[in-house]
Amino acid sequence: MDRYEIAIVVGSLREGSINRKVALSLCAMAHERLNCDIVGINDLPLYNQDSDASPPEQFERFRKEIAAADGVLFVTPEYNRGVPGVLKNAVDVGSRPYGKSVWNQKPAAIVSASPGSIGGFGANHQLRQAAVFLNMPVMQHPEAYLGHVNDDSFDAGGKLKDGPLKDLVMSLSNAFADWVHLIHESRRLLAPK
Repeated sequence: MDRYEIAIVVGSLREGSINRKVALSLCAMAHERLNCDIVGINDLPLYNQDSDASPPEQFERFRKEIAAADGVLFVTPEYNRGVPGVLKNAVDVGSRPYGKSVWNQKPAAIVSASPGSIGGFGANHQLRQAAVFLNMPVMQHPEAYLGHVNDDSFDAGGKLKDGPLKDLVMSLSNAFADWVHLIHESRRLLAPK
């Protein structure tokens, strides 16, 4: 069975973020198929095209980590019905300089989690729109808007408690592992001989 290196990009900087906990749970459930690492975005300066000639070392580090991954898992909260600024900045940093996007053709999944009822639907779709533009094949189903997620959804160790949310995250985890495998297998089969 193939194992894939997955870059997790979490749209929340908060240490105890429920989205960070969801991201770690997702990858822990597919540990036999996915090696996951959270790629830090908290140190990225705001993207400015003037920096393309001499990019900050944080940009170089981030781009290198994304480029080395076989797939990307975005896990994000929703701020004011949209993508958190820090996550949008990371997307912009990885997409530049023009023509050298590290996102290009990376299989991806987008998960949004929120204490609210609609589970970050707005942020999820804003990020999906950017990913499509960046030529990232994004997993379509199951869709992942996790509502009513809060600190009580996790045990003292930060793992999801047994129940419907854990079952859904397990389903998402398996679907994402299958998606990454499908994209890589398709490329292998279609590669010129």
